[in-house]
Amino acid sequence: MAGGSGTRFWPLSRKENPKQLLNIVGGSSMLQMTVDRLRKIKFVDDIFIVTRSDLADRIAETIEGIPIENIIVEPSGKNTAPCIGLSALHLEMLKKDSVMGVFPADHLIVGHQKFQKALKTANQLVQEKYSITTIGIKPTYPSTAYGYIQYTKDKVAGQDDTFHLKTFAEKPHFSLAKRFIKSGDFLWNSGIFIWRANVLLDLMKVYLPDLYKQLIKMKPIIKKNQDISNLWEAITPESIDYGIMEKVGSDAYVIKADFEWSDLGSWNALYDILPKSNGGNVVRGEGMVLNGKDNFIHSQDHFTAVVGLENVVIIHTDDATLVVHKDQVEKVKSMVDLVTKSNREDLL
Repeated sequence: MAGGSGTRFWPLSRKENPKQLLNIVGGSSMLQMTVDRLRKIKFVDDIFIVTRSDLADRIAETIEGIPIENIIVEPSGKNTAPCIGLSALHLEMLKKDSVMGVFPADHLIVGHQKFQKALKTANQLVQEKYSITTIGIKPTYPSTAYGYIQYTKDKVAGQDDTFHLKTFAEKPHFSLAKRFIKSGDFLWNSGIFIWRANVLLDLMKVYLPDLYKQLIKMKPIIKKNQDISNLWEAITPESIDYGIMEKVGSDAYVIKADFEWSDLGSWNALYDILPKSNGGNVVRGEGMVLNGKDNFIHSQDHFTAVVGLENVVIIHTDDATLVVHKDQVEKVKSMVDLVTKSNREDLL
């Protein structure tokens, strides 16, 4: 999935150059890193990218290893359930019992062997059972930046790391996150799902019937390679977590994985994984900190000096500068909304 706008990474992330197309860590874009990660897995036969119409050409030009016919275009953003449903429809039309993995384009994963092991377990599970599976990450601290998955304590027969899903929890406040960790039966929600395409569509028929009807109407149009925009715009936005996973409940499985993972969902998340100076400062590009600690500065082609500040994020680009305390980083999206209302399209 590569259709997001990455507003929490503003002002570096913009509509025409969103987070998933940026080289945030390493020398490749987050999307290219995701594609390369999957290409290393032997039982992955093909890779498809689903994205917004305005990003499709850019992705086709810049992402290596993906033929243009494997780029699925959604006319507009409708949250994850329609996006995934459209992808499932395409795959089911190619091969009815296709096993489909869903991967966000902008996550960081370290530990390929553990990642591959989790996917192998999921692949075997959905081939053997009429089921859907998600991957949960063993939490290492009480994060308030991630959603959580609660699982039952009973292991699935023959699988040491597979459990029945119990419930989803939204991003918690800190005291609740600590209780989640202490209970021992919560995992971070990775947003990674595995199922057969036809099984997902069957579940959408039950739990998201309006979406399912629209998707089925699209079938003959897609076969003729025609525009689906009119049908698409009638779809109500919905998340896959709420629309399907929470309703399926214990009939779904969760695989407990322990590879290193981050959704890189904010500037704080990026700061956490980067090497730091003795004062806990991170300076990317041109900058310097005096009598300050635990700051994050991103300032390419412009020198940024910080004196006497702590826990501040400063992001400088050619046309905009963001200064925000780490405690307020989650409100960057709200600032983008304010910029939008101010009709500053040039900054979006």
